[in-house]
Amino acid sequence: MLVQQQEMQLSAYSDLYNLIVPKENLLRKINELIDFSFIYDELANKYCSNNGRNAESPIRMFKYLLLKTIYTISDVDVVERSRFDMSFKYFLGMSPEQDVINASSLTKFRKLRLKDADLLNLLIGKTVSIAIEKGIVRSKSIIVDATHTLSRSNPFSAIEVLKERSKLLRKAIYTVDENLKGQLPVKNVDDNLQSEIAYCKELENVIESDPTLSLIPTVKEKLNLLKETVEDTQDNFILSKDMEAKTGHKSADSSFFGYKTHIAMTEERIITAATITSGEKGDGPELPKLLRVSQQNGMEVDTIVGDTAYSGKENLKLASAQNIKIIARLNPSITQGIRKDEDKFDYNKDADRFVCPAGHMAIRKARQGKKNSEENQVDTYYFDVQKCRTCPLRDGCYKPGAKTKTYSVSIKSDLHQEQISFQETDYYKEKSKHRYKIEAKNSELKNVHGYRRASSYGIENMQMQGAIAIFTVNLKRILKLER
Repeated sequence: MLVQQQEMQLSAYSDLYNLIVPKENLLRKINELIDFSFIYDELANKYCSNNGRNAESPIRMFKYLLLKTIYTISDVDVVERSRFDMSFKYFLGMSPEQDVINASSLTKFRKLRLKDADLLNLLIGKTVSIAIEKGIVRSKSIIVDATHTLSRSNPFSAIEVLKERSKLLRKAIYTVDENLKGQLPVKNVDDNLQSEIAYCKELENVIESDPTLSLIPTVKEKLNLLKETVEDTQDNFILSKDMEAKTGHKSADSSFFGYKTHIAMTEERIITAATITSGEKGDGPELPKLLRVSQQNGMEVDTIVGDTAYSGKENLKLASAQNIKIIARLNPSITQGIRKDEDKFDYNKDADRFVCPAGHMAIRKARQGKKNSEENQVDTYYFDVQKCRTCPLRDGCYKPGAKTKTYSVSIKSDLHQEQISFQETDYYKEKSKHRYKIEAKNSELKNVHGYRRASSYGIENMQMQGAIAIFTVNLKRILKLER
């Protein structure tokens, strides 16, 4: 049962917060910046109003998850730290002597209360509205890009993950006392999963039997991580059980297994919209939604900055219809063609025909394709096959027995011609200098807030992780620009 919004309990010790939590503390600043009552309003219908025992405040539960993202720690550690860290207790709206929740409650909150909630758009929309209200967002440009997040199960088998986690735990122990090497269990060397699980459990027992060692923060964090992994492996037997993650490509010879987060961000580095897809999805098709959500969140957009993936014909049409400029280079195959220099034919402008390397001119020309369609029209030039059959340069140019020899050239649409000209303007060159900012934001999400790897399975959980991570970086950015 959910009661009215919970306030901090009156306590004789509450004045301690004024002494211990300084004004410049990040968590105090976040509390002063934003009213979290919108979380209560959003989630109130997920609780029963007149039956069952009193539930923990959804605002406090959400703040636990926010702390977990800000400091990149596990459920167990965020609850444990909230027991003694006064800045955590202040942020959570607890009195100094108030007890904390059980860590398992966070799992239930994610599964039962946050399920089906459009948390991604809700949290981004809230921070964007704050930024606009405070006059932080002044530009009318959005920078777009996609960043990948590895699936929790990628790329290792269950036994490889266990070996990696136990290795990290051993390293943490050796940094405390190198002499403890001889007291630890003998490492498992075979590839039997059950043997590795048994070894990990034995390692856990040895460490937990030494209270002094197990309470050292660096050791404790790695120990909790190993225990969670062992439990998960026993439940699923294998960790590679993310059915919604897909293989995507960062380059022609580099791939990943996981998800993509497509982001739109202002020049002031406030994220205005995001969508999350499986890894194989393209970047360009997500632009219309990023633009629409950014506009719904209060952004006035006159320029979109991105890479080549966003300069597709449909995106150019969309931008043109709204009088928006796209700062994204066209695919080189459109502007320059994809043929090698030695395969190119020369164009004779007087005859309006192409001439092959052997000096033979095309005998006729035909245009293929429809106007105003998604695909560009193509001019196809036909050559005299009789000459091709006896040509000394026919190898690699003419296929023996072929009835025709053609050379085709794609016709650039008016949109493409305009974009090619626009790429040479000073405005284009100046705006393109801002694209690096989104790469820095992607790096912050991954390296500071644990966005390099998914924390759970499935795209719904990935959206939840993305929502809180983006909410965190937006709040931090607003606080920085407010100074």
